Amino acid sequence: MVQIILIGVGAGAAAALLFASIATGSTLSIALVYVAPLPILIASIGWSHWAGLLAALFSTASLSTLISANSTLLYLVSVAVPAWWLGYLAMLARPGEKQGELEWYPIGRLVLWTAALTAGGLVIAYYALDLDRVERTARAALERFFRARMGTPAEAPLDIPGMSDGGAFLDALAAMAMPIAAASGTLSLLVNLWLGGRAVLLSGRLKRPWPVLMAMRFPAATAAATLALTLLSFFPDLGAVGKIATIFTAALLIAYGMLGLAVLHAVTLGVGARPLLLGAVYAIIIMAGWPLLFASALGLADTAFNFRARAARRGPPTLPA
Repeated sequence: MVQIILIGVGAGAAAALLFASIATGSTLSIALVYVAPLPILIASIGWSHWAGLLAALFSTASLSTLISANSTLLYLVSVAVPAWWLGYLAMLARPGEKQGELEWYPIGRLVLWTAALTAGGLVIAYYALDLDRVERTARAALERFFRARMGTPAEAPLDIPGMSDGGAFLDALAAMAMPIAAASGTLSLLVNLWLGGRAVLLSGRLKRPWPVLMAMRFPAATAAATLALTLLSFFPDLGAVGKIATIFTAALLIAYGMLGLAVLHAVTLGVGARPLLLGAVYAIIIMAGWPLLFASALGLADTAFNFRARAARRGPPTLPA
């Protein structure tokens, strides 16, 4: 019990310091904020979900004395609660069909929970922090950036090369602030979950076997829900409903991007140029970002066509005589 308390307090202090580093305004602080969930995940996965819960509560209480109430709320719903809950689910198991066998929580559902927690946290922020104000702040920052880049004074109309209406272009970019936050937040939380699991595995404290990531699957209903949310996001007249749908769509597309990469890993088994192919795919995604949408499309298509099962039936390639 004492060890759990010490680990929880230590992990909570580390998470709070990482998140509070944004106050320095340095470039490094942005990277530190992105790994703020990691100490809580390590405590939850390596020790127990009680240690993770204590870390989440201690870090939130500590930050409430250092930063504003809105920022503390944002930390609670986007870092502390998601990290603790994912750590809890990652170590959740039930008796399997065979005696003494454990059936661990599926990795695919963990990925979906990551998207849902990220989007849900941003929706809470939408109501608590006023999304319209967030968009206005994002638009003002973008306008300052473009004016400084092109040397346009504040009183002059903003003329962006290639755009007939610079103001409308900035409005469109500002409206994408929350969906971009949902996508980047989901990806960041997934990376932290992987890093936390690997850290606990290397320490020898991981009780569950490392999952076969390329075998992960999503429930069939998830694809229908993603398509429905995507359709809703194309109707701006719906107001808050459309904006919330856009946030969830962005998060789920990242989840399906991970599924698409798992499919790609599975269907290229036995291919001689597999390392080169996968390396090129990851390099393109890291450099450009948007090609991950092709992986999302592959993940969605696999739900209908089950490419991995077809590749498995083909069997490994045979050597020429």
